[in-house]
Amino acid sequence: MKKIGIIGAGSWGTALATVVADKGNPVRIWDIDAGHLQRMEENRENVDYLPGVPLGENIAIATSQEDALKDADVVLFSAPAQHFRSALEGALPYIKDDALIINVAKGIEQKSLRRMSEIAADVLDMDRYVVLSGPSHAEEVGRKLPTTVATASRNIEAAEAIQDLFMTDRFRVYTTDDVVGVELGGALKNIIALGAGVSDGMGFGDNAKAALMTRGLAEITRLGLKLGARAETFAGLTGTGDLIVTCTSMHSRNRRCGIMIGEGMSPQEATEKVGMVVEGMFTTEAAYELAQREGVEMPITEAIYRAIKGEIKASDAVGMLMTRDKRREQD
Repeated sequence: MKKIGIIGAGSWGTALATVVADKGNPVRIWDIDAGHLQRMEENRENVDYLPGVPLGENIAIATSQEDALKDADVVLFSAPAQHFRSALEGALPYIKDDALIINVAKGIEQKSLRRMSEIAADVLDMDRYVVLSGPSHAEEVGRKLPTTVATASRNIEAAEAIQDLFMTDRFRVYTTDDVVGVELGGALKNIIALGAGVSDGMGFGDNAKAALMTRGLAEITRLGLKLGARAETFAGLTGTGDLIVTCTSMHSRNRRCGIMIGEGMSPQEATEKVGMVVEGMFTTEAAYELAQREGVEMPITEAIYRAIKGEIKASDAVGMLMTRDKRREQD
């Protein structure tokens, strides 16, 4: 039995809390939004972000970060990617020296263009750091529908420890040491999901979406290889798997946001209507700048970036992509 502290009581943090709590592990969950925590305590349910999933008796609502993390053997961060740095820095004084750290945020920090593990490396022993990622909607995990993910760490024993912690007959976990590939797959697929949503919103068919997903995976892989990831990672759960689920499901905030943009709504209006953080809107800008820095061609990312920035219309983005110079598919 492990004591688990969770920072971030959104849908995904809550869903993961239910997985480990159902195995008998005591969980304490905290969020910066005190009103949200109060509603969770009163209703014994995350009515704001994961309605219909009761909080079991092993899940306690913490009154502070210190309360959540005191004596925790495992600390899980489920804060939005753009807030991971501040969440980690705020929690550090309360984390045990030997606690394992899990991060589930999928994104690239704006301005610094750093992945989450690069941020963590400034203040943590990375042998304790594990990424959990893969095709996994919180709504389905909370309902105990079959889900498969992967854990990644440079220390494979740490990845295996988190595998053991989460593994159930409904939540299967694989392991890898390719942290770069897992993080980039999880972050960049949100950009392609925005594009898939725009395509759907404009009334294009399955052909267009299949092309976006396939060519999107190609440019994700190009950037990943340049930054040291392994190609096979992008063919796995945290690459192709996460891309499929995010581009095709209405659970996906990024796809829903893209649909509204494709229907004519402004990016800002669409983001506000989704009502939760749309990671792809932030990651697109960071990924575009990262690709420019590394000299990697990412035409879909560039088209979505320019549409989000208001430089072109969504319809113009389609034209940009469809009229590019001819080339071999493997180029």
